[in-house]
Amino acid sequence: MPKVLIVEDDESMAVALRDGFEYEGYSVLMAKDGAQGLRLASEASPDLLILDVMLPKMSGLDVCKKIRADGNSLPIIMLTARGQEIDKVLGLRTGADDYVTKPFGFMELMARVEAVLRRTTGKSGTPGPCKFGDVEVDFVRCETRKAGELVELSARELRLLEYFIENRGEVLGRDRLLSAVWGYESSSFSRTVDVHVAKLRRKIEDRHEDPRHIITVHGIGYKFTG
Repeated sequence: MPKVLIVEDDESMAVALRDGFEYEGYSVLMAKDGAQGLRLASEASPDLLILDVMLPKMSGLDVCKKIRADGNSLPIIMLTARGQEIDKVLGLRTGADDYVTKPFGFMELMARVEAVLRRTTGKSGTPGPCKFGDVEVDFVRCETRKAGELVELSARELRLLEYFIENRGEVLGRDRLLSAVWGYESSSFSRTVDVHVAKLRRKIEDRHEDPRHIITVHGIGYKFTG
């Protein structure tokens, strides 16, 4: 039974999250402030941390930063209020794996949880080694090779490629990619998608200016055809 630690000072939110995770078969630990959450993250060895940004005693950002400074790779999903874009950026820079913006539906959160666990722990659902053209990707080892040569992909580029492969043949809008890969909800960040797609193409396509695998669907987004 997987174990989740929920660090949330809003009692009604905490209870709703506890009930939802228990229904999904998780063992649940609870903390009401950042200091307690940090202690439990170290002592209780949870499989996943759901961490609010605004907490008493120690902020979620500081908790996340301390966990990563200690070398702990515990998967972390942070919760932030709508409009706190700066917290998203800071959280991702300090090591959070994903963000969910309040208010949210529990099924949305579970989809994020499953995606984070797939890419960070190699649990069931993680894509196995994948090959398209002369590119080979091992998502468990986080290795990508083109024509046998190792290609250095950033964590974000690897996640973007994973999401393309998971949704092979489907047209993916920029807003959907922003939500799934970055945890952003604002279309004002859509340029971020284009920049990362361009970088990814340069690394995996034979001719990045005439891509074979990551195809632009004008006016909508992209489609992976590997």
